[in-house]
Amino acid sequence: MIRLILLVILLLLSLLAVCKAPAYYLWLMAIMVTEYPLIFVGISVLLTSWGIWNIPYRLAGNVIGIIAIVLFLSPIVRAYWISKSLKQDMVQSLSGADTARVSYPYRQPFSLNKLIASAQPSQFKTHTYVNYPDIALKLDFYQSRVLGKRPVVIVVHGGSWSSGDSQQLPELNGFLAGRGYHVASINYRLAPQYKTPAPVEDIENCIKYLRKHADKLYIDTNKIILLGRSAGAQIALLAAYTLHDKAIIGVIDFYGPADMVWGYSIPSNPLIMDSRKVMVNYIGGKYEQVPAKYVACSPLEFVDKQSPPTLIIHGYNDVLVAYEHSRRLNEKLQQNGIQHYWLKLPWATHGFDYNINGPGGQLSTYAVETFLNTITQ
Repeated sequence: MIRLILLVILLLLSLLAVCKAPAYYLWLMAIMVTEYPLIFVGISVLLTSWGIWNIPYRLAGNVIGIIAIVLFLSPIVRAYWISKSLKQDMVQSLSGADTARVSYPYRQPFSLNKLIASAQPSQFKTHTYVNYPDIALKLDFYQSRVLGKRPVVIVVHGGSWSSGDSQQLPELNGFLAGRGYHVASINYRLAPQYKTPAPVEDIENCIKYLRKHADKLYIDTNKIILLGRSAGAQIALLAAYTLHDKAIIGVIDFYGPADMVWGYSIPSNPLIMDSRKVMVNYIGGKYEQVPAKYVACSPLEFVDKQSPPTLIIHGYNDVLVAYEHSRRLNEKLQQNGIQHYWLKLPWATHGFDYNINGPGGQLSTYAVETFLNTITQ
């Protein structure tokens, strides 16, 4: 009986690999289920194998266990199939007529061996990049391990515009430093004390700081890329599309809200997050009170034919920032003929890249590296 109960629990958890999480803590579990699948596969195999012996409910337990194993394996299988065409898909999307323009890594986008690998920590130095009268903002600088003046990626953390810091999800920063990119992971002014467009102003000041210290930090100031996650992606996109800085040669959007007007009209599941309250704290009022501000901080409103190349990465099962945001941004980029690529991850939820070696983490890291290699040539 205990075996059957445990297998039923595992079956319910395995549904998070194919369905959207209905509550906050189940969303956190969904990240574990989809990006650390081998752990759950192993537990399910052990419990199912227990049914070899003649124990009560053996058949029912075996059936439930096998279904759970299949569902836990589904992110791996789907990642494998996406990886088979990812290289070619990115070449077609980013190259235009000249396929030689796309520079992709000489490795496979997805590897089973990497699923059991651990990310290596990377060293960084902290710098104060701007002093306001009431606050000083710092950035963590990951030095490129390739010599010479190198491009710099400015990373903007997530956290609903009100939390998080520069040391959030550092594994990608260290990976990119190893691939020849400087990374400046920044702190910015947080809501509700500070409202939009304060974080965009912070990015502008970060760029000024990096330019001023470019010789000391070995930065190629003609090649600046913005990367943001969630709320940080909204900030990065808005900065890329509104600062009109020719040195910003690309922007990378991890599951960011691109249409704040539409996002307010369709709030997220209240059992996971009160998205309207989050937006009000950041923007400074309800949409009915300050509609122009919602338009002003919607990145897709500012896409035009001069916008920089864009990489969009989003999981279909995202329960915090709707997948529709990326569909709308992708459509706007297509309409304006902007070089871009949208990596769609059918099983992934918000924050899937917590594990850089998980199914979604591997594919997104490959896409980021390919995108950076291409736009910095």
